[in-house]
Amino acid sequence: MSETFKSIRGGDRVAGAPFASRSAVWGSHGAAATAHPMASLIAIDMLRAGGSAVDAAIAANIALGLVEPIACGVGGDAFALLWDPRAREVVGLNGSGRSPRSLSLETHRSRARAGVIPTHGVLSVSTPGAVDAWWMLHQRYGRLKWADLFAPSIALAEAGTPVAQTVAHYLATSHRAFTNPRLGVDETDNFLKVWAPEGRTPAEGELFANPALGRTFRLIAEGGREGFYEGEIAETLDRYFARIGGWLSKADLAAHRGEWVAPAHVDYRGAEVWGLPPNGQGLATLQMLNMLERFDLAGMGFLSAASLHHQIEAKRLAFEDRARYYADPAFAEIPIEWLISKDYAAERAALIQPDRILTPAYPGEAPGQGDTTYLCAADSDGMMVSLIQSNFQGMGSGLMPDGLGFMLQNRGRHFTLQDGHPNVYAPGKRPFHTIIPGFATKGGEPWLAFGVMGGNMQPQGQTQIITDLVDYGLGLQEAGDAPRWLHEGSTEPNGEAAQGNGELFLESGVPEAARTGLAALGWTPGHAPGAFGGYQAIERLPGRYAAASEMRKDGAALAY
Repeated sequence: MSETFKSIRGGDRVAGAPFASRSAVWGSHGAAATAHPMASLIAIDMLRAGGSAVDAAIAANIALGLVEPIACGVGGDAFALLWDPRAREVVGLNGSGRSPRSLSLETHRSRARAGVIPTHGVLSVSTPGAVDAWWMLHQRYGRLKWADLFAPSIALAEAGTPVAQTVAHYLATSHRAFTNPRLGVDETDNFLKVWAPEGRTPAEGELFANPALGRTFRLIAEGGREGFYEGEIAETLDRYFARIGGWLSKADLAAHRGEWVAPAHVDYRGAEVWGLPPNGQGLATLQMLNMLERFDLAGMGFLSAASLHHQIEAKRLAFEDRARYYADPAFAEIPIEWLISKDYAAERAALIQPDRILTPAYPGEAPGQGDTTYLCAADSDGMMVSLIQSNFQGMGSGLMPDGLGFMLQNRGRHFTLQDGHPNVYAPGKRPFHTIIPGFATKGGEPWLAFGVMGGNMQPQGQTQIITDLVDYGLGLQEAGDAPRWLHEGSTEPNGEAAQGNGELFLESGVPEAARTGLAALGWTPGHAPGAFGGYQAIERLPGRYAAASEMRKDGAALAY
């Protein structure tokens, strides 16, 4: 960014918080908020055609795989939380894939870099779970025909659509990365053929078509779930890895199944906040809120040094537990009830001191225990869907099966190679996951479908949204536009060690008084543009919905 622009702030508003980019949008029949205006429009079209919130969410997610390929697609995984108005309960879906059954821990260790699985290339690939997750959601809650959900995206893939600003930026970043020989991507021709056929990726506003992905969408639209996990797509993937020397196979695809799961929840000052259990990091949000409930954040003041310090310390403590305990529950005993209990929260909150940084942060001792897209949709029947889907870091593994137009995720790099750790690599195992949908209820009624995408930012961002709404009384759009903080450098579930007290990053809108106060406590705030997540949310009030979207990215919220 030019130095000329760095000191410029947003314009004045006649109502609401002065830092808000706009007001929330309102509707009485339905709403959608996604990371791209075209996907939001497709979701609203599905609702107006008589579809459910699930139909709208799936159709939007399909479209995002085309218009926001830097974040998501059929080569990734998906998770969802939703309010089922008939059962009157929050329902959870874990749509994450497992590691290749033919890839051993010994092979991983022989090819690791500094004891860590490479971020890109064949070792990082796990089975894509998104299409199966869509199918499970549609079979239970869909109203429209399966093929109808793909039709808009097929048309866009074939005709082309203008590239959004943020997408253009990250496509160029991925191009530079994947063509860097030090990164170790095993094959780049297919990436270049789709996204850089003339030696560069498309610029903002340029038309981009992906007919190969359109054909893949047709195969899935016509064949249903089996159109992806069996038949031509599975055969193509199998041949691709046989050619370049990988392990994911058609047998891994055929064996994949998602899982309906019971979500966990905690009460935070009268709001029940829900999260999916591991192998994701949803419990981290709940742990942070449980600790913060012990403190008077409202009395400390919005964006004050005291409030931010307590939130950051709660994050550090929760993330040490995340690194120690979160893993695939099919392979490890995870003390979920203990981790989100009020008693344990009180014990951990007592470690947070108002006048100094806890050094070091460490995990608790359990008794008896040894880049992403977020979207939400709501319909006239009261169903609310919170869905998150990702190819993971840096657009994914860099690998694209021949002629299919999509990239495979690199979730497998989040395993650890340490013996005895719950998240240690094993064949057929789900890796630790960062992507987490958010949901909240009040008094047994649905209140909020929300999410903040972006790796480790997600539980930190979710916590900031809830505290902004509950403790500080911000509106839905204001809570998303409020300046954010991000802490990095905690111990990671893949075995990477903590980096001292870690690094604290603050957005430019954080007041100078807060920066000075944090520095006095020992923090050294830095700045990391683009690292503070991507927010979407829908709030339910009697007879109406409010919807909000992220000002930091290309998203849009719509309602009718």
